[in-house]
Amino acid sequence: MKVGNNKVVTLTYSLRFDDSEGQIIQEVNEERPFVHLFGNGSLLPAFESNLDSLEPEENFSFKLTPENGYGEFSEDAIIELDKSIFEKDGKIDESLLKIGNMITMQDQDGHPIDGRVMEIKEDKVVMDFNHPLAGKYLHFSGKILEVRQALEEELSHGHVHGKGGHHH
Repeated sequence: MKVGNNKVVTLTYSLRFDDSEGQIIQEVNEERPFVHLFGNGSLLPAFESNLDSLEPEENFSFKLTPENGYGEFSEDAIIELDKSIFEKDGKIDESLLKIGNMITMQDQDGHPIDGRVMEIKEDKVVMDFNHPLAGKYLHFSGKILEVRQALEEELSHGHVHGKGGHHH
């Protein structure tokens, strides 16, 4: 069975910066493989298109440019916020405000968005809301282990159930 929409795909992969020799960002091995309901929109479209129609035991290797990955780095995503936003019960949570710390906040539409603390000023905090991999060239390589038809219940819920998937 080939990888395609509405299939549950089990795979291993290595994600590196730039190319097959690049620094490893993330590795998923056969002991705890990545199990995914294909075509439900939760993966990068370019990631899915590179795996489309592969069969079990097939290896893959491809690069993603920033525009196919997590977007270009944007200066507009670096924002200065009032320190008072980080107050809890009238006090600044100092454990939160550390350079390099990732903090989940809300955008103007109320959606969660992760930002990294870049600089702490007297009454302002400079945060970077770019994705950590924005502006990066990425290289994925790995192997398809298993492909099966998704169950009706998985399709209606939009995720994998059972082994390697979502547990109740």
